[in-house]
This record gives sequence, structure tokens and C-alpha cells, in this order.
Amino acid sequence: MSRTPPGPEVRIKRAYQAAAAGDGTRILVDRLWPRGVRKADAGIAEWMKDIAPSDELRKWFGHDPGRWEEFRRRYRAQLAGKEDLIAQLRELARKGPLTLVYSAHDEAHNQAVVLRETLLH
Repeated sequence: MSRTPPGPEVRIKRAYQAAAAGDGTRILVDRLWPRGVRKADAGIAEWMKDIAPSDELRKWFGHDPGRWEEFRRRYRAQLAGKEDLIAQLRELARKGPLTLVYSAHDEAHNQAVVLRETLLH
């Protein structure tokens, strides 16, 4: 009986939560640096501004849960044009735990949730 190797481990975490050893590679996926977070303390391996939603989409969404499904659709459409960045993140996830770091208050309705879904499917 052969065992299927575990899939990539992709986590999401707010930028305001302390970095932990189990986070693995921490990638900031916001277009703007989180307010009040010092770069020296963030434990960010890379800041991927270009994988974040466009400013226009971010402002339209405004973290309104009523716009969540449409935001997800529009953001996925934007991600479709960023295959190189998606491939980079998938490669990092294959090497070990990957944590997508974001600054939104809403832990269920943010771009890191959509990005994680995209990376795992």
C-alpha cells in the first residue's frame, strides 16, 4: 500500500500576529505595508505587492462581506494573469510551510483566503 505524500502547507496569518517558527516562509501579499508593523519585526521573506488585488479592486471591495463573492471572482480573474507569481508561491509551498501574510481585520474575507484557495486547487 503506497501513501500519498502530504500536499503543500499554505497558511494565512495577519501581519499583526507574531511570526512563529512553524510559519515557514512568510510572504506579505498586500499592496500596502501594514500600518505600525516594523519591517525588522515582521519576519517577511518577501513582499509580493504585485500578487495583491489592484488598488481599484481593493477600494471597491472595502472588506464588505456583501461584496465577497464578487470580489473573489474579480480577484481570481486578476490572478489568472499572474501565473509566474502563482508558480513562485507554489514552488515555495512545495519546499515547506508557506504563510501568506495580510493586514485586513476580517480573517474570513480577504485576498489571502482567495490566494490560498488558488494555490491549493
